[in-house]
Amino acid sequence: MPVFRQRKARALRIFFATDIHGSEVCFRKFLAAAKVYEPDVLLLGGDFAGKGLLPVLRRGPEWLARLDGQDLAVPAGEYDRLAADITRRGFYPVRMDRDRLAELEADPAALNALFREEIAAQARRWCELAAERLEPHVRCIITPGNDDPVDADPVFAADSRVEFPDCRVTDLGPVSMASLGFVPPTPWNTERECPEEEMAKRIDEMLGPLPAGAACILNFHCPPYGSGLDEAPELDSSLKPVLRGGRPSMVPVGSHAVREAIKRYQPVVGLHGHIHESRGVQKIGRTLCINPGSDYSSGVLRGAVVDLAGDGTCLDFLLTTG
Repeated sequence: MPVFRQRKARALRIFFATDIHGSEVCFRKFLAAAKVYEPDVLLLGGDFAGKGLLPVLRRGPEWLARLDGQDLAVPAGEYDRLAADITRRGFYPVRMDRDRLAELEADPAALNALFREEIAAQARRWCELAAERLEPHVRCIITPGNDDPVDADPVFAADSRVEFPDCRVTDLGPVSMASLGFVPPTPWNTERECPEEEMAKRIDEMLGPLPAGAACILNFHCPPYGSGLDEAPELDSSLKPVLRGGRPSMVPVGSHAVREAIKRYQPVVGLHGHIHESRGVQKIGRTLCINPGSDYSSGVLRGAVVDLAGDGTCLDFLLTTG
């Protein structure tokens, strides 16, 4: 007689996206994914903050801005449209006159302070949007990446609707989730960088206390080294892409510590970001590793849906674009 195995029932669905870099369009799509994919958990990985400030100057009946290397002038009544174009590219539009612009250009500390204020203000808006648009049963978890200044941390951490478990283990029911926003050193000297040895220590402090055999997933911003999820353009000493044979040279830039942790602890799933152009899925041992990639500057949200059974095993996954 044939043996028919009953398919395991889904106990947890996660929608994961990452590296939206301040894009208001992508964050709203992230919240809308709750209705489209019906997850139990909305998980936003690292690099939620924008890339920088973009001054918008008033000139008579027009607003002026330099966008994508071009000077733009729009009627005063179209400021909202201009601001939306700016935020879609991951920058914060700030209205000012030429005197204020000159002051900021002459005072890097004041410019940096204003940038951080904008990041914190956006974090507050996003918390309000999450409370307004999500059903109570949908958990909304946001974690940082290396490009995220710490100024948004207390905003998310204090909010009653959003969870912010950086460098901590979170109970998701059938699985525990360890979150880590740090990456190995980069040429840009961002805020959450540390040597591989410290990465390994942080990881072991989270995963070591878990019971042997306990099902867990990793929400690590940095992908594992040499996984195919960490291929980025090779840069020369002036941070320009290296060309070989007339084409950009791609090299692995992920974390050795993350790869070793995956091999040692064999989590069910690894959810990663950091490298926008390395969208894909790879297996390391029994671990399914996913990098959904990022196309935030086009207003496109790339994500991944992951379904887990009650025993913590992965039932299925889907890479999404919307």
